[in-house]
Amino acid sequence: MGAPFTSRANIIMTTCLAVIACVVISVCLLWFAWPYSDYDRHVGWAVEQPVPFSHQHHVAGLGLDCRFCHSSVERSAQASLPPTFTCMTCHSQIWTNAAVLAAVRDSLLRNTPMTWQRVTNVPDYVYFNHSIHVAKGVGCESCHGNVAAMPLTYKAKTLTMQFCVNCHRNPGPNLRPAENIFDTDWHPGPDTPGAPALMARYHLGRRNLTECSICHR
Repeated sequence: MGAPFTSRANIIMTTCLAVIACVVISVCLLWFAWPYSDYDRHVGWAVEQPVPFSHQHHVAGLGLDCRFCHSSVERSAQASLPPTFTCMTCHSQIWTNAAVLAAVRDSLLRNTPMTWQRVTNVPDYVYFNHSIHVAKGVGCESCHGNVAAMPLTYKAKTLTMQFCVNCHRNPGPNLRPAENIFDTDWHPGPDTPGAPALMARYHLGRRNLTECSICHR
């Protein structure tokens, strides 16, 4: 009686098992890696807003300071979003009938706030305070990227726990002189104080910044 399988059977079976093993391993890796991917965390995605506000135009082009719109960033946990009156400070005089600004005019007419969509967010169980980061020399760019170069605002950093912990373990590289905090295109020059000097200037290093209670209260 002849052999029930040809000589190719072993090759076919080995190939099939190898393919199955590769698929299983790939699925497992994807399962564990997906939650940490930039895609899953929407990094680089522009969020649709009621008005297509361009930081590139307003900041890089016109030279507006971050605090013109985000007025509470130096004294509050929240950076705040601008009320309609802030927008109309300029747009009651320029682009007064532009269709793209209809939502702003309607907001003023109805006395209802604009419904801006949050671009960056942290979970409810995380405590984040903008004012302390600004006061300690952390520039906007460290968490938000070079916003001044964004025609439409998008999330530039993952803002994962690992992202935050890496900075809290070694904040020096993310520190800058106070006068450059709000310059999202700033780069250190030859006269810029080094990380140790900035750490001393902002009185950092006296407390373990990776204590759980700092971010989880």
